[in-house]
Amino acid sequence: MRRSIIDRVESKHVRKDITDFRTGDTVRVHWKVKEGDKERVQPFEGIVIRKTKGYNRATFTVRKVSYGVGVERIFPLHSPRYEKIEVVTHGNVHRSRLFFLRKLKGKASRVEAQAEQLDEGSAGHSSAPEAPEVAADPAPEPGAAAAPAETAPPEKKKSKKSRAAPAAEK
Repeated sequence: MRRSIIDRVESKHVRKDITDFRTGDTVRVHWKVKEGDKERVQPFEGIVIRKTKGYNRATFTVRKVSYGVGVERIFPLHSPRYEKIEVVTHGNVHRSRLFFLRKLKGKASRVEAQAEQLDEGSAGHSSAPEAPEVAADPAPEPGAAAAPAETAPPEKKKSKKSRAAPAAEK
């Protein structure tokens, strides 16, 4: 009985517009900051190093390096204080907790980005430039002599003797 009352109260505070992201993704959290009488939105961009479970108590931790100092911030997932969560890149990781990133510096602390997969509907609209088609030679006429195929002369390999010291002059 008591548990159902708590669930009912908690369900009123659960957000429905949550962006789907995982550990290892680089996200930008637009957090509302109150300064005096004014309120503004301040983005916090970093790598998600942890997500905790829980109905309305779920949290996620975002880590970034600011001026050479590692900064981690824990955000409640169902908080009304953030405006939105943008996923900048999807990370390719196989762990649920990325605490090992705390010890790494520079390029070593980067998380590999996940390769984007094309949908079947957009298969014809790839962003990579395609190679131009090469026109095939027309078929030779029957009875005509076949022209010999042109081949490039084989390149000569340099011998290791050229590295030897020059011969002494007389």
